[in-house]
Amino acid sequence: MTDTTDAASAENPTEVRVADFLAEPPAAVWRALTTPELLAEWLMPNDFAPVVGHRFHFRTEPIPATRFSGVIACEVLELREPELLVISWADESEENDMATTVTFRLEAHDGGTRLTVVQAGYRAGHSGDQMARRIMGGGWGGRIVPRLKEVLGREVLGREAR
Repeated sequence: MTDTTDAASAENPTEVRVADFLAEPPAAVWRALTTPELLAEWLMPNDFAPVVGHRFHFRTEPIPATRFSGVIACEVLELREPELLVISWADESEENDMATTVTFRLEAHDGGTRLTVVQAGYRAGHSGDQMARRIMGGGWGGRIVPRLKEVLGREVLGREAR
């Protein structure tokens, strides 16, 4: 079960924070975070490479009503295998000037991994940013992390079958 956004995040209009326990060890979770094909399965199609400074894109369906283009321009800002991945995250469209960072922190815990995802940089008084924050708050905890768990489960089962 995914923890919902924590109390600090709920009170902090500049971020979304989701934490969850994953049964797999940090090395397996790291692989799912940094292998483009696996990342595409639980997040979005991408041209990611685990190299600081690498610029890449996530692609999904646009949402015209929110001015979301469907193309997210990113850059790997920090990388510490197997514990930390920080990326910039901004809509590629000039119509949408929201820019955030997403931090994935992995900690070994009880034979598995404690994953904390923080998307920060939402502007507190900006209605578009706050709408995106609400959408992403539900997305990270309600859809994205659960899909990561599914991919990890398939990967572990696939390796055991070999």
